[in-house]
Amino acid sequence: MKTSTMLGGLIGSAIDGRDGDDSTVDGALIGAGVVTAVRIILPIAVTFAAGWLVLRGLNKMTDAVLGARAPEN
Repeated sequence: MKTSTMLGGLIGSAIDGRDGDDSTVDGALIGAGVVTAVRIILPIAVTFAAGWLVLRGLNKMTDAVLGARAPEN
């Protein structure tokens, strides 16, 4: 288990334990799950954003060199 997953579990457990209604196990599981999901989703989102910016830059460069394109219908 990675350190970040354990830290997420501890933070989730602490947050869940503040209300005092039930055990903190479900908060620990949710915290660990959130960290794992972020570890998976964040690189995908960054890759998508970088690709989008590159594509946008290429379109602007193409328009600057070749002139504006007619809208597609």
